[in-house]
Amino acid sequence: MPLGAPDFFQLDEQLSSIEKGVRSAARSFVEKEVNPIISDCYINGEFPLDLIPKIAAKGFLGPTLPKKYGGMELNHVAYGLMLHELEAGDSGIRSFVSVQGALCMYPIYRYGSEEQKLKWLPKMAKGELVGCFGLTEPNAGSDPGRMTTTATKKGDHWEITGRKMWITNGSISDLAIVWAKDSSSGEILGFVVEKEMQGFSAPEIEGKLSLRASRTSELVLDKVKVPESNRLPEAKGLSGPLSCLNQARFGIAWGTLGLATDCYLEALKYSQERVQFDKPIAQFQLTQKKLVELHSDISLGQIMMLRFGRMKEEGTLRHPHVSMAKMFCCELGLRAARMARSILGGSGILADFHCMRHSQNMESVFTYEGTHEVHTLILGREITDLDGFAA
Repeated sequence: MPLGAPDFFQLDEQLSSIEKGVRSAARSFVEKEVNPIISDCYINGEFPLDLIPKIAAKGFLGPTLPKKYGGMELNHVAYGLMLHELEAGDSGIRSFVSVQGALCMYPIYRYGSEEQKLKWLPKMAKGELVGCFGLTEPNAGSDPGRMTTTATKKGDHWEITGRKMWITNGSISDLAIVWAKDSSSGEILGFVVEKEMQGFSAPEIEGKLSLRASRTSELVLDKVKVPESNRLPEAKGLSGPLSCLNQARFGIAWGTLGLATDCYLEALKYSQERVQFDKPIAQFQLTQKKLVELHSDISLGQIMMLRFGRMKEEGTLRHPHVSMAKMFCCELGLRAARMARSILGGSGILADFHCMRHSQNMESVFTYEGTHEVHTLILGREITDLDGFAA
C-alpha cells in the first residue's frame, strides 16, 4: 500500500507510525539502490551482491526476530509492507530477503538450540552469513514427502547424501538449511550444512529466462559429514519445513501485491501521458476497463493481506489462509504485469519499464513455494473437507 497507490478503502488509517515508517524506508531503499541498477542486473543475469550489506543495514533480514538475535521485533504487517516495497523493485531482491529470513533464520530460531541461535542468527541479520533452504528435489517438488536425501547417524555426526533443486541463493550461501530423511526411522530432520563441509557443492543453474537477478542453484551432498551440533534439535517431521514455507508464502503474497501495484502505477502513468488519436489512451474505454480491474483487485488484495497480517499477529492465521493469499496475490501479480504490458504496447517490452521484467519473474514466483494448483487443492480440502490430493 505505497503512497500514490490505490487506497480506496482508506487502509492507511489503520497502519501504525512504525508500519508506515518501515514501508517508507523500504520504498526509499528501492528507489535509491534497486531501481537504478536492476534492469542491467536482470539483463546480465547477475544478483547485486553489493546490496547485501545495504539490505542488512536497513534491518531487512529477519526483522521479526528478537533483538538479541539481530532482529528488530517488527510485527507481521510491517514485515509484509517491507516485502511489498522490495518486490515492487524486483522479485529477485524480495526472494533474497525472504529466503534469508523466512526460510533460513526462522527455522534456526524456531527449531534450533540457544547455542545455534547465537552462533548464526546475528551474523545472518548483518548479512555476514548468507543462507539457502534445501527442500525441493529433482523428483520431489510439490510432494516433499517423496524426498530421497538421507541422513545416516554415525557416532557424533551425520552423513548426508542427496540432491536439492531450484535453490535460491544456493551458490552465494555460506550455509544451507537441509532437510533429509533419517535413514533408520524415515523421520525428516533439519540440518545446518556449511559450505566448507567436504562433499557439499552448489552448482549454478544456467539458462534462466525468469528471476535473472537472483541466484538459483542445485545443492549436491555427497556423503557430507555434518556434526550432531548442526542438527536442529526441535525439527522433526515434515511439519518443520512446511512451517518455514508458510512463513515464506505469507511474505510472497505481500510481495506480489507490491509487484502488481507497481505494474498498475506504471500503466496508469503511461496511459495518461501517451496520446493517440488526439487524446490520452487512458481516455479509451477498454484501457479504463483494464485499469479499473487492476485497481479493484489490488484494493481487495490490500484488505486481505492487512487482515491476514493482523490474524498472524493474533496467532489465528492458518495454512489455508496463507494458501489463499499466495494464490490470489500471485495470480494478480502475473495478470497485472501482462495487462500493464498490453497498455504500454511495444514500449512494454523495453527494459526502461518494469512490467515485462515483472511478468517474467512472476512465471517463477507463481510456481515456487507451492504451485497454484497445490494451493487450490489445499483450499479445496479446507472448504469441502475432502482431500483432492488423494483423488
